[in-house]
Amino acid sequence: MTPACLAVALPQAAHPLATVNAVLNGLATVLLVAGWLAIRRGRVKAHRTAMTAAFVTSCVFLVSYLARYAIEGTHRFAGPDAVRPVYLAILGTHVPLAAAVPVLALRMFFLALRGRFDAHRRLGRITLPIWLYVSVTGVVIYLMLYVLFPAPRGAAVSAWRTGSPPWSDRGGPPAIMQS
Repeated sequence: MTPACLAVALPQAAHPLATVNAVLNGLATVLLVAGWLAIRRGRVKAHRTAMTAAFVTSCVFLVSYLARYAIEGTHRFAGPDAVRPVYLAILGTHVPLAAAVPVLALRMFFLALRGRFDAHRRLGRITLPIWLYVSVTGVVIYLMLYVLFPAPRGAAVSAWRTGSPPWSDRGGPPAIMQS
């Protein structure tokens, strides 16, 4: 049974882990900005603490995301057709950049641990904007799927559970996949 305070706060169409994931993305954003501000002010220890916390938060997010995906599968965008291209543009940039973040973040940690701060700083100028973009767009995607344009609860489609491809209810695969 869901406590009353959570039932009011959570969007009805959202799996609780989806909401946890959005909160983790938001927290990662705050920690990344705090870490950046700390290093800009020469506060190395605060920078190290904030960035380590951001990395741990992102790792917890990844585990939670994979668990939610295994439980519910994909979640279709239920918004109006006019907004779908915006959603797909955000999602289409979010996914590949999200795949790059763990690699970039680990490289940043190894460079710092080895004392290679010039290389760490150079890579940070690339990694930070990407990581921030992924964290912020993760929250935006959550808002678009569960708050702004919620589908009915249980509308997520798991191809893994049903054995059918996610496009099966739309008359066949996307045109790009047809020969």
